[in-house]
Amino acid sequence: MEAFQNLGFWGTLLVTIVLSALPLVFVLLYALVTIYLEMKVAAHVQDRVAYMRTGWHGVLQPIADFIKLIQKEDIISVAANKKLFILAPYIVFMGTYGAYAAIPFSSIFIGANIDLGAFFIIGISSLVVVGILMAGWASNNKWSIFGAVRSAAQMISYEIPTALAVLIAVMITGSLNLQEVTKFQAGGIQNWLIFGGPLPLLQKILITPFTLITFLILFVASLAEVNRTPFDLPEAESELVQGFFTEYSGMRWALFYVAEYANMFLVAGVAVALFLGGWESPFGSFLSGPIWGLFWFIIKGMVLVFLQIWLRWTLPRLRVDQLMYTSWKVLTPFLFVCIIAIGLILVL
Repeated sequence: MEAFQNLGFWGTLLVTIVLSALPLVFVLLYALVTIYLEMKVAAHVQDRVAYMRTGWHGVLQPIADFIKLIQKEDIISVAANKKLFILAPYIVFMGTYGAYAAIPFSSIFIGANIDLGAFFIIGISSLVVVGILMAGWASNNKWSIFGAVRSAAQMISYEIPTALAVLIAVMITGSLNLQEVTKFQAGGIQNWLIFGGPLPLLQKILITPFTLITFLILFVASLAEVNRTPFDLPEAESELVQGFFTEYSGMRWALFYVAEYANMFLVAGVAVALFLGGWESPFGSFLSGPIWGLFWFIIKGMVLVFLQIWLRWTLPRLRVDQLMYTSWKVLTPFLFVCIIAIGLILVL
């Protein structure tokens, strides 16, 4: 932002608003593409064709769905707490969208290049839990409150392994700034943190198994963070109708939906920045630069989003006790082992 200081207060404000809106444009376009991708992946997994009629191979169907949603009647239950009911989806979206400020899309575009970027993302994304609890309680519906409490317990539980996985990346790189973490992995795919980073050969060989395990745990924990199968208990249709947004319709329902898809790319973006080289090219200096950096970051993120979609249509849903067991008795102990092992390798 230093480059725009000579524009004056109003000029700087205008530039800030425009730059802040760029991730919103990305999120909306990405959501439309990912909704289409999800339906097509689901169809191929189940050996059917999915969208075919609206546009070529149904490419216009997500747009048609969006137009349908904005025309729907805005229904609020008489027994609901109207103010909190209306506010909840905006808080959920704000918690997700605010975290995009610290996502390094390329070497020249990051909303807030702060030194505590990884910590900021973990902190502000926790606001989503507040919105979900608010939505469940304000709906005055037992299925909604069940889903909201489940979601709160789930997200809080899985923030522990997520934070520990981030801590491991910080231990190796020495920075919470995601731009600095990305630069640490420059030089090609062999320097990505998932493969040990650009460390001396012996350290790299010893650390790589632990960084690979850490990345896999981070990916699993991120599935639970965004309530995706097999961790979609907060909105389990077979048990809770539609979970915490059972009573929502129209654009407010769509806002929850967009927030979920935005959250999918958010957690994918964090994993990419920490372990998959961020915006750095996998070929070193070849096909690198600010524009290519944006391309590589989005491509890597979309690969992880595709894996999230694939798993949704492959794995069965866990029970609540299995969900908690996985977090506290599987992922967290494994990460403590990784932290101790990596710490000893780096010191010794």
